[in-house]
Amino acid sequence: MDSRKILFLEAFYGGSHRTFADGLIRHSRHDIRLVSLPARSWKWRLRGASLHFLKEIDNWQDYDLVVSGGMMSLADLKALAGPDLPPLVLYSHESQLSYPLPPEEKIDYQFGFTDITNCLSADGILFNSRFHLDAFFRELVPFLKRIPEFRPDWVRDSIRRKSRVLYPGCELSPFMEEKKPHAPGPLLILWNHRWEFDKAPEKFFKALELLDEKGLDFSIALLGECSRKVPKPFKAARERFGNRIAVYGYRESREEYDSWLRKSDIVISTALQENFGISIVEAVAAGAFPLLPHRLAYPEVLPDHFHRGHLYKNVPDLVAKLEKLLKQGLPAIQDLSRSMMIYAWENCIDDYDDYFSALAEGRK
Repeated sequence: MDSRKILFLEAFYGGSHRTFADGLIRHSRHDIRLVSLPARSWKWRLRGASLHFLKEIDNWQDYDLVVSGGMMSLADLKALAGPDLPPLVLYSHESQLSYPLPPEEKIDYQFGFTDITNCLSADGILFNSRFHLDAFFRELVPFLKRIPEFRPDWVRDSIRRKSRVLYPGCELSPFMEEKKPHAPGPLLILWNHRWEFDKAPEKFFKALELLDEKGLDFSIALLGECSRKVPKPFKAARERFGNRIAVYGYRESREEYDSWLRKSDIVISTALQENFGISIVEAVAAGAFPLLPHRLAYPEVLPDHFHRGHLYKNVPDLVAKLEKLLKQGLPAIQDLSRSMMIYAWENCIDDYDDYFSALAEGRK
């Protein structure tokens, strides 16, 4: 089997970006070197990270391929590195064209154009779900129509020709054993997403408040990465739910995090934006019963025959499904948990490695 020398540039090394990069490097048959920047100041990363990486790499010709996340200007990198730059792969975790804006922010069109020029600069583009790919192209057309004249309508077909979907691999080997039966006591409801506005934590806590008002018993695990400032919904929840909260905040230890996934009985998402959902896949593989919005990437990630029992339409529907589980107990979900193993790195790394080999050889 061939082995290529690959450079992975990650300008936002945190969250799903970090999880993906680490997993790819760990499982690939290729020799991959990671050069990264911390996951903060994302707007400045988009504007200037390419200038940092330009001076970090001594010789671009040492590599057969460059892989990059989208939090930098690949057009700047390609122009400044010149002909020495190897073939370039963009792995798109998210797009500024389709990412929801915080309530207090106005759109910055330059970030959308950076997405477009990144795609045009790359020799190959990988989207992390069909939902994400479709959302990008759906938003691309109206975005281009904002240009008052001389619109570059050709870019849509140019980008689509070199785009494909490869789901991110997930580290699921710790969850391959059968989950232990539920321990005595209230069911443990899990939040394991970023503590950010686009995950809509206020909807999650609203559902729990309604259940609390009905007198139902449950406990809560609040995991996931948090920025330096704890969002108001989490502060309010800590006061409201008090000793119902079994764990609060980010766990540095992966082993400790995994242990909480195994203990959890129900995992919920209320996200406004989700292009794949590594945290959900991990929790379901660990045995948690998922309740997810009937939108975003979730209908794609869950097999069709599980949609009815695990996808909800709105907050009242979420509350109704939760109430039923808390009153009647959890049904067995071993088949759903096992179905997540298609996303294990062991089962998808060959698709990545073969793609990288082909692109390095100029066959894509």
